[in-house]
Amino acid sequence: MNQQIASPDVTTPIFPAFSPAQVRAELLARREILLADLREEDAFAKGHPLWAANFPVGRLELDVPRRIPRRDVLIVLYGRDDYRDLAPLAAQKLASWGYGNVHLLDGGLAAWTQAGYELFIDVNVPSKSFGEFVEARRHTPLLPAEEVRRLIGSETPPVILDARRFDEFNTMSIPTGISVPGAELVLRVRDLAPDPKITVIVNCAGRTRSIIGTQSLINAGIPNPVAGLRNGTIGWTLAGFALDHGATQRSSQTTRQARQAAQIDARQVAERAGVRRISLAAADAIVQPGRSIYRIDVRDPEEYRSGHLPGFVNVPGGQLVQETDHAVPVRGALILLADDDGTRADMTASWLSQMGWEVLVVDPVEDKERRQLEDIRFDAVPIPQVPLVSPQDLRDWLEDGDTAVIDVTSSANYVKGHVPGAWWALRSQIAPALQAVGPAERIVVTCGSGALAAFAAKEVATLTASKVFVLEGGTGAWIADGLPVTKGEERLASIRIDRYRRPYEGTDASRQAMEDYLEWEYGLVAQLDRDGTHFFEVI
Repeated sequence: MNQQIASPDVTTPIFPAFSPAQVRAELLARREILLADLREEDAFAKGHPLWAANFPVGRLELDVPRRIPRRDVLIVLYGRDDYRDLAPLAAQKLASWGYGNVHLLDGGLAAWTQAGYELFIDVNVPSKSFGEFVEARRHTPLLPAEEVRRLIGSETPPVILDARRFDEFNTMSIPTGISVPGAELVLRVRDLAPDPKITVIVNCAGRTRSIIGTQSLINAGIPNPVAGLRNGTIGWTLAGFALDHGATQRSSQTTRQARQAAQIDARQVAERAGVRRISLAAADAIVQPGRSIYRIDVRDPEEYRSGHLPGFVNVPGGQLVQETDHAVPVRGALILLADDDGTRADMTASWLSQMGWEVLVVDPVEDKERRQLEDIRFDAVPIPQVPLVSPQDLRDWLEDGDTAVIDVTSSANYVKGHVPGAWWALRSQIAPALQAVGPAERIVVTCGSGALAAFAAKEVATLTASKVFVLEGGTGAWIADGLPVTKGEERLASIRIDRYRRPYEGTDASRQAMEDYLEWEYGLVAQLDRDGTHFFEVI
């Protein structure tokens, strides 16, 4: 897809309201709906409906084309920040880009709670609550940290498989652990634990991926004893044990025998979950009016970049199951999955099906069919034409003075490295941020690539008498030119609310935060029962 979305209309349409009861009725009828929360992630994590997807209003131009594939899907918007009601602004943008079925949640989030409907805290809640649902229904075996540590020191130590992304594993891990992201477990476990007498332990940082990974191996029928590490690295830390940092152990290539066994096991699991296969030709021909379709390659990113099926985006299977609300935000959409030999797609599909999604797996094809190398191009919101400045010229301007730099990238990326002297600002709160920055003859807006900066610069130009430019190629180009960067928090023109600080990531979460997080997870099944819109079923 490469057709551009139309430029915004100057008129301001009036959008119909959609009541909380109507939203709930659509969910219960299992019809397609996108319930979009327009707040920043930190506010979103403080409370939202189960099937709400986070669409921060400051990133709509980048997120909407990628995450909302069908222009006539039912969209219901809500969200306020400290300055305004965000829904009318977002609705107008969506309508100008050709989305023709946009509504505002009548009464907003307050009306949802007044109707007596559940609010869920944290992020990726559908997946996390599903993990708890699986453990409750299947009694997935989970060992406490003390028992796992004892096994590690025994004469027959277990094989410990970390089901998170590699970067998470590298940050902190259980001693002797090996990085095997969730969808890779069934594919690689036989080569990593060839002796069926050796116990296999699966862990993540908290609970969800430990439970899903452990149950994946059990469902696939591997002969080894299998258990999860109860509460993951959080449980390990709370028990007073030290984590490793900077670990790099990863799974190696699979043997033919192990791969063939994994294919058979994964297909059987997928069939038990009601997952059907479809040929590539049939998948290419699918056109279902009134249906959103997500085409996803569940292999790891390196494999994807070496060649993938046309039209398929990359979301590794373990993360897809972990982050369904981000990858497939339209509840009720059709999901097509592909890999190379079927194992990872089948295992991923088995979980998505149990979560209530309709999902099909594309039959394995020859390598030559995975001929596309470049990233998928989505319909794009046209980037505004704004004056550009090269990194070298910006360096000269900064030396001469009277130039302010505003960085609208994520706060995490800003902290990792930014143009010296740059201010960080939320694009959604650019007006109040300009007050903190103060007057300057020139303002240069940047982000990682320059794309989001161009949209922000257009707004800055309407709010200030300064000459406004965009750093050509963004901060990435500044770094590529060998120019210096500054790291850390400084010159924050906005509060860092663009990302919720997860208690299970990093190494500096407080003990109380970790304990509170686990207590919340334990209560998710009861909250699912009260909500009643999940349609989870466990094989």
